[in-house]
Amino acid sequence: MKLPTPARRHRRRAAAFLPAFALALAALVATPTPASAATTSGWNDYGCKPSSAHPRPVVLVPGTLGNETDNFLVLAPYLVDRGYCVFSFDYGQLPGETLFDGLGPIADSAQQLSDEVDKVLAATGASKVDIVGHSQGGMMPRYYLKFLGGAARTNALIGLAPDNHGTTLDGLTALLPYFPGAASYLQSGAPGLTDQVAGSPFITQLNAGGDTVPGVHYTVIATQYDEVVTPYTSEYLSGPDVHNVLLQDLCPVDLSEHVAIGLTDRVAYHEVANALDPAHATQTTCASAL
Repeated sequence: MKLPTPARRHRRRAAAFLPAFALALAALVATPTPASAATTSGWNDYGCKPSSAHPRPVVLVPGTLGNETDNFLVLAPYLVDRGYCVFSFDYGQLPGETLFDGLGPIADSAQQLSDEVDKVLAATGASKVDIVGHSQGGMMPRYYLKFLGGAARTNALIGLAPDNHGTTLDGLTALLPYFPGAASYLQSGAPGLTDQVAGSPFITQLNAGGDTVPGVHYTVIATQYDEVVTPYTSEYLSGPDVHNVLLQDLCPVDLSEHVAIGLTDRVAYHEVANALDPAHATQTTCASAL
């Protein structure tokens, strides 16, 4: 009987490990999508003209495996009710994929954001937008700001649990080197996932030379119960004009984790509203959920 060579054993181990790792990575970084997506109500209206009170349209950027409607079924109407022109879009879909965002290379997704911002500015007549993103959607726009000229067209970037410095997934990503071929397999099949691993070439490039660019107001809203972006403090940015907020400092009994802070948390949304209109900001507390 022919014994397996070490190379064959490594390939077999990788083949057994990769599907499970890919599933875990996708599940942990993902924003769950309801079975049926509702049509937008009050947002993605390209006939909307910003008011003098809220002169900049808001572009919402969903998280990995989310989409433009389901990720913002609560936040978008919340902002529309406050008088904003609100827009959302899909990005980073792999060939043949129609349901999930964010699996393609993040640099390519940033170009799609650039195209969407241009579309929104042309439709509304505004000179700048404000960007609000969840998870990858709060981190990816930084590439647009830093490398694609987005700073000239953006007033503020507000991230809900953004993986600004990548994630360790509670140490799961540290297992990759023990399975030869695992990283390259995932990179070819879902680069939008491996780009988000702490220490990846994308994350290294994104943060080289500083986290921020001049002229943009940055807000990061994090939760200490984040089980996806780990450690949660890696979400915070350094630099001028940065406001890092911990959700539990605003409302100690708020138990929202990575998904809920983006999908349903009205305490976090109140802080988003403050960041969009700091001149009329009010204190965010547990009562803001009401």
